[in-house]
Amino acid sequence: MSSSTAMSKPEEFDVIVIGGGPAGATAATDLARAGHSVLMLERAFRIKPCGGAIPPRLIEDYNIPQELLVAKVTSARMVSPKEQKVDMPVGDTYVGMVDREVFDPWLRQRAVDAGSTQRIGSFKQLRRRDDGRVEVGFTDKENGGELTTVIGRTVIGADGANSQIAKNYVPGGDQKKCVLAYHEIVRSPVGSAGGCFDRNRADVWYQGNLSPDFYAWVFPHGETTSIGVGSEMKGFSAPDSVKALRREVNLECAETLRREGAPIPLKPLKRWDDGANIVLAGDAAGVVAPASGEGIYYAMYGGELAAEAVKEFLVSGDVRALANARRRFMKEHGRVFWILGIMQKFWYSSDKRRERFVSMCKDPDVQYLTWQAYTQKKLVRAKPAAHARIFVKDVAHLLGLARV
Repeated sequence: MSSSTAMSKPEEFDVIVIGGGPAGATAATDLARAGHSVLMLERAFRIKPCGGAIPPRLIEDYNIPQELLVAKVTSARMVSPKEQKVDMPVGDTYVGMVDREVFDPWLRQRAVDAGSTQRIGSFKQLRRRDDGRVEVGFTDKENGGELTTVIGRTVIGADGANSQIAKNYVPGGDQKKCVLAYHEIVRSPVGSAGGCFDRNRADVWYQGNLSPDFYAWVFPHGETTSIGVGSEMKGFSAPDSVKALRREVNLECAETLRREGAPIPLKPLKRWDDGANIVLAGDAAGVVAPASGEGIYYAMYGGELAAEAVKEFLVSGDVRALANARRRFMKEHGRVFWILGIMQKFWYSSDKRRERFVSMCKDPDVQYLTWQAYTQKKLVRAKPAAHARIFVKDVAHLLGLARV
């Protein structure tokens, strides 16, 4: 630490949010609006590999302006190992698509407009003080990389799948299961690219040659398109897989604008707080949906819950309030995560099962309940007969009695 930094009095905040993605920016916005002093530390404006899909509930709950939507997807196409193609129309709504290069900075600016202080720098250290507060050290990129120290009453760790806050300060935070996600952003073609590309359709490829344990995708972003793949397998070449997929969908020669890769967690951590003054949110907490890989909505909802828990903690001083973030999240979405985890483990395990899974997606009941659950973010209970029919068909597929 430089002598000038050591001699100057550190800035003090109620909350230090480490990470300025959807989770961190949402938490910072909510806390600033509630009148708390907030520092939001963003590392480097790195763009995360992401399909960019956001459901209507997110758009409504978090007041996302329509101009941030680069596309509106009205159907999805599932492609099986044997090239069986099943189209799933969304119905009377749509799935919004955003470009994280634009979406994340907008969220951060909203947090700043709400009263948060934003700093560009990398987290380096955290030290607990005798008065119960914490000192956070970071390299301040706006001041030549100087090590700067700030003091906070509490910390929200929203620093991604490789969260240093989770690994070093939250029990069990180093036990995160991740899938490697990689995508290439290309210039969208004019027309349909030989019928393989549709600006209003998201294509999901369930083929072992593209991903042995997850899936590959082609997601339209208006003027650009995300072509990507996920896998947990060691030694798997994601760039080679994306190259093969681009060739398959006639986008091999499309202009490549950028390439991005990062780990994506697929299971919530068993604990999100340290029992003192730290709570996790977003990828740091492991809240990306299994099977689908959807994370933006869950990150923002997790950021909201982290902010609520911190507000309670700041008022009461009761550290047990921090555990409410995970408790409330799992009460709302734990069952969905459990079901999706089982689905991924079973249906993605072989091409034979992937073929049956895609075949199941032809069913109108499956399509209706899938889209209702995705767009509204809750299990639909209004059609018990549909659930019963799906259960019978599920059993038939599991026992190999249904025709593919």
